[in-house]
Amino acid sequence: MKTFTLSVILLTALATQAHASSSEAWAALDKAVVTRCTQASGLKKPKAVGTAAQFDDRVGYVALLLQGQYPQPHMKGQTGTELCLYDKQHKTAYVTEWDSIRPALPRK
Repeated sequence: MKTFTLSVILLTALATQAHASSSEAWAALDKAVVTRCTQASGLKKPKAVGTAAQFDDRVGYVALLLQGQYPQPHMKGQTGTELCLYDKQHKTAYVTEWDSIRPALPRK
């Protein structure tokens, strides 16, 4: 959990304040990030962990942690974590395994 907290603090520190946009525009971006990232994920039933980290427009990316189960039979449903980077300009998502950080999914 300490690693997760540290990662969130680092991602937040790297993100700068966004320019003014409508709340509808932010909601649409958030939805697009979650949709594209979960589609790009190799995990079964991927879910966003926390909220996305918005980087400065000069960077052009949004970061999102995902968590789900590995689909391979030999993994026996083990939980996996991925980091997704969403390219705002091209509206594409890039995912990499990031099991070194083990955030807990929020309770339902």
